[in-house]
Parts: sequence; C-alpha cells; structure tokens
Amino acid sequence: MCNSVKKLISSQQAQFVQKGILSIGDKLPDFSKKAVITTENGMEITDINQSHASQQGKWTVLFWWPKDFTFVCPTEIIEFDNSNAAFAERNAVVIGASTDSEFVHLGWRQNHPDLANLTIPMLADTSKSLAEDMGILDCNEKVAYRATFIIDPKGIIQWVSVYPMSVGRNVDEVLRVLDALQTDELTGCGWTPGQKTVTAKLKEGNAK
Repeated sequence: MCNSVKKLISSQQAQFVQKGILSIGDKLPDFSKKAVITTENGMEITDINQSHASQQGKWTVLFWWPKDFTFVCPTEIIEFDNSNAAFAERNAVVIGASTDSEFVHLGWRQNHPDLANLTIPMLADTSKSLAEDMGILDCNEKVAYRATFIIDPKGIIQWVSVYPMSVGRNVDEVLRVLDALQTDELTGCGWTPGQKTVTAKLKEGNAK
C-alpha cells in the first residue's frame, strides 16, 4: 500500500478517535463564535471569542448543555442566569453554550418566557468545533455533554465537571468552587466562604 493511501486512512481513523476532555491546567482553545445576548434594544446576535472575559481580567464560567428546546437544560440556564450577579461579584463572566445555531437560540428565547430576558450570552457552536476541541462532544449524538469549566483570567482551566445528559447541575456548587479557587489556599471538604481555610489553620498551628 503506498504511503499516500496509508496517510489518508490514518487521517480518517484519527477523526473517529474521541478527544479527551480538557482538564485543569489546559488552556481554553481559541475560538470566535456567534452568541445571542440581551441589550437595551432587545435580543441581538454578536461575536464572542476566547478573550471575552480574560481581556477584562475576569474569570470565565463556561457551561454547556446538550440541546435547545429540551426540558432539563432551561432549568440550568435559568439558574445560572439567576446567579449571574453573584458570579459578577466574584469577577466572573458566565457564558452558556450548546451546538445549536444562534438562530435556534434566538427562536428558543423568543418562545420560552423564562429565557426571554437572560442576562448571560448563549454561545452558538454550530460547527461543533469548540465542543470537539474541549473534548465534550458526544460521539453518537454529536451534541455537547452537560459540562462546566471555570477558567482563570489567564485563560487556564482551573475546574471541570461533566454530568450525564439526564442530570442537572448545582449552580451553588459552581459558586462554591469559584470561591475556593479565588482564596488561592487549601480548602477542606465542604468549605464555604466565612469558614477558615486549611491554610489558615496550619498557619495558626505553626504560630503556637
């Protein structure tokens, strides 16, 4: 078999290999995608790239859902939106995303009263390239897993969680993890803001 044919076969086989999910320490891939946002003039379509938050020195909370016009997904989107002010207080920008087009996002928002006034952008990964680059594209359905990424202001992923398609997330846990990350200290099991960190306790012990 000639080398050119071997290369072609190898290339085709590589396309079927599931990419691993990006993890802690990995960089958010470069991208430029359309997104539906709410402005003073109503719902509009704009462009968002990987520097949307980092260029402002902010953290990014990027959460994915599998499909628009479904049942579990809007409950999560609404809860993330309800908590948007809390994320903003923590210097974080929330972005929601799926592999639906910007026009499907727009149509869903226009037809779902609880999504009409969202304050968070709905990113459209229509080509599925970003979901694939992040390793969260389901092999069979070719939609994104229910994944959440916390990304620091330098564009580095600091936390990842992936849920089954049928299980909704806990937004309070995302806030808790963001709080813990921003202490830049050791935090114990179930730590919440206001509690002493493990680092603080160790310092107290060493001071005695």
